[in-house]
Amino acid sequence: MKMKCLIIDDEQLARKLLENFVSKLPNLELVGMCKSPLEAMAVMQEQDVDLLFLDIQMPDLTGIEFLKTMSNSPMVIFTTAYSEYALESYEFNVIDYLLKPFSFERFLKAVQKANAIFGLKQQPKESLTKNIEKIEDDIKPIKEQDYLMIKSDHRIYKTYFKDILYIEGLKEYVSFYTPSQRIISLQSLSKLEDSLPKEQFIRTHRSYIVSLSQIKAIEGNQLEINGKLIPIGKTYKDGLLNSLGLI
Repeated sequence: MKMKCLIIDDEQLARKLLENFVSKLPNLELVGMCKSPLEAMAVMQEQDVDLLFLDIQMPDLTGIEFLKTMSNSPMVIFTTAYSEYALESYEFNVIDYLLKPFSFERFLKAVQKANAIFGLKQQPKESLTKNIEKIEDDIKPIKEQDYLMIKSDHRIYKTYFKDILYIEGLKEYVSFYTPSQRIISLQSLSKLEDSLPKEQFIRTHRSYIVSLSQIKAIEGNQLEINGKLIPIGKTYKDGLLNSLGLI
């Protein structure tokens, strides 16, 4: 039996990426895509839904506020760019917490967790409760480290991944660019690349690593982040487009 799923996200690119990921899994049936929780309420009155792919920061109602309106919510996989809501999500029927941008591999792991719970619901009642409790204990989302400690001169900066726009390599130095500052650190871009979460950052050029969630536009062999045009190297372009779900 397929899990009926509903995508709720106010960003069109995020909805299309999730639609693409869902289409690759035969155990999922997409019953709708909504731009807001209010739109989702109307869909859920007409459709049975087993699993929500739910953004958190949305107009009118946040994803968490939306869940609070339901007495018995479907299973939920949060898809958000904000890690600070992870602990609050525990009180709901949350299977996993995907931090944007995430890969198909990470998406698949979350769906497999949901599928394990869904499969147990088909078991006889006498064994159902015990088995569900065991799996739910095993799959509670883990809050991963979401920052870097960057040494620059005689100071160390705690910098959250979500605040990094892009990183530029300058021979033996790298420059971290955030909305409020530039931090220069003595390290190589290649070694730094290995320490960054691959779901959030990607190498686009021999001299640049960018945050996938900060990309505003792509045109030809350039991308735009915060008004800055960043080159896309030929050897990196397919990897970038694949990470964005565009190929």
